[in-house]
Amino acid sequence: MSETGRLILLGAPLGNPADASARFREVLAAADVVAAEDTRRLTRLARDLDVSVPGRIVSYFEGNEERRTPELVDVLAAGYTVALVTDGGMPSVSDPGYRLVRAALDAGLPVTAAPGPSAVTTALALSGLPCDRFCFEGFLPRTPGGRRSRLSALAAEERTLVFFEAPHRITGALADLAAAFGADRPAALCRELTKTYEEVVRRPLGELAEWAAAGAPRGEITLVVAGASATPAQRPDDDALRAAVAEREAAGLSRRDAITEVAAGYGLRRREVYGLVHEG
Repeated sequence: MSETGRLILLGAPLGNPADASARFREVLAAADVVAAEDTRRLTRLARDLDVSVPGRIVSYFEGNEERRTPELVDVLAAGYTVALVTDGGMPSVSDPGYRLVRAALDAGLPVTAAPGPSAVTTALALSGLPCDRFCFEGFLPRTPGGRRSRLSALAAEERTLVFFEAPHRITGALADLAAAFGADRPAALCRELTKTYEEVVRRPLGELAEWAAAGAPRGEITLVVAGASATPAQRPDDDALRAAVAEREAAGLSRRDAITEVAAGYGLRRREVYGLVHEG
């Protein structure tokens, strides 16, 4: 215990324990109190990492964070170190944490972080979509009406968009996205990132909606959607379009993904580029 406690936000592995940083291990082994979204998952992760957690482990999740936040602030004020860890990724990012961070700061207590994996930036990097400017929208509203209203407001957003979605809502969400943004808008559905059954499906929204409807994907889902194209690049001639697809294939993209990316870059319909490639 020190004169001033501090709150440490721990970036937890998304699925693969090997992604845990050395500092993540150090903080777990040294914290006086570890507040975990799921104490059983934390215990399992610590075991996988071969880390002993001598501090007191308490639960901190959506159902009890309002009650537990002042308790943890009192612990911090008493000079103890509190580590906050969620089931994966960074606390506060669509996970418990913001309430405690705000309360600690309002109490004049220090807050720091041991950065780690993020489903947002991992999915963004894997999507093959522009990453220079993006916005994170978290979970869409649960009701169909609320979801459609939100998507209607986002349809003209030019930055790449990143969403979290639950497996039982993804089919409806994709159908509404295709209706609001257009069936040809490029997107990537990333599920079970860093886990054994990691899968990234890169297709236009209309095709993704059909794919999901045929068998709803399971696991934790991060959805990346291209932004609206305000001023598409001028269309090159047919040979240049074929060459652009070939270049992307040579770089490792599948033909489907290469065609999708080229079509998006020039504001073309995917079937137009597909026709050129296959007739050439």
